[in-house]
Amino acid sequence: MSARAYIVPVFVPHWGCPHACVFCNQRRISGANKPASAGDVKNAIQQAAAFLPKGGKRQLAFYGGSFTAIPVPDQEALLGTAKEALDRGEIDAVRLSTRPDAIDDTVLERLKAYGVETVELGAQSMDDEVLRRAERGHTAQDVERASRLIKAAGFRLILQMMTGLPGATDESDIETARRLVALRPDGVRVYPTVIVRDTALFDLWQAGKYREHTVEDAVRVCAKIVPLFEEAGIPIIRLGLNPTEELSGGAAVGGAYHPALGELVKSRILLEKARALLNGIEPGSRVTLEVGRGKTSQMAGQHRENLRRLTDEFSLADVKIKEKPEADMEITLHLYE
Repeated sequence: MSARAYIVPVFVPHWGCPHACVFCNQRRISGANKPASAGDVKNAIQQAAAFLPKGGKRQLAFYGGSFTAIPVPDQEALLGTAKEALDRGEIDAVRLSTRPDAIDDTVLERLKAYGVETVELGAQSMDDEVLRRAERGHTAQDVERASRLIKAAGFRLILQMMTGLPGATDESDIETARRLVALRPDGVRVYPTVIVRDTALFDLWQAGKYREHTVEDAVRVCAKIVPLFEEAGIPIIRLGLNPTEELSGGAAVGGAYHPALGELVKSRILLEKARALLNGIEPGSRVTLEVGRGKTSQMAGQHRENLRRLTDEFSLADVKIKEKPEADMEITLHLYE
């Protein structure tokens, strides 16, 4: 078993971003109000040393912004401080986030020299029309090119995608997931679109020019996307925005913002599997759904909604849930008198 990883976050909100994406207000999402300095990096590492448990992998992570589009002297000031801590053994790895069109061989040589281990790319969509309407300023081809360069240079690659952007459909989001799978990343983050106050998307929504991507919309499409990554053995690092006081306090005014979105998606996946098993069953049947260890609540659904749906849809006399020893997402159907 590998050692647990602990993140030491440093926020660089909007720094280096050449475009104002319609959905983005990183200061509200992250809670950070100004770009980081070398001193902030030192402080974050020192503070982490005081409370992080011993034995875990300590990873300094630059979040937000487009790190490799920051002016090079500023990049080197931040990375130089991180490299000193890396050489002293105060941290074990460095990761950063950037844009697909801010990656080339020179950039990657610089990152390698400073000991960066992981590069996270904001792909968001592999549909060029969706990217255009989101004002991303890059293409799907840029994502593919940058991903190949990052992998070839020996970095770990993390890809981010969003569902429900302007112009997107379930089909285009599922196709984005398929194309990201083909790039063989080491992990993905899936962020269903949230309408955040003080963004262009908020203005479009208020003007009736954007249809809200609701929690139900996100659950429906993500229940089809998540299995694609799981079947390919690609870990989903995050599903849904990480709840913050500001988002929960009113900055998130609509869209797919829910503190337990991942659980809702897992519950929907199990519901769809149960539906497939029950297809054609005799009305009035009494059934037991045997699920993986720890999956009982997910199978039942919030407020036992899944069981109610199955009972109504298939005219069942009764539905029970039984746990099996294995912790997997497979379901076995049993009939009983």
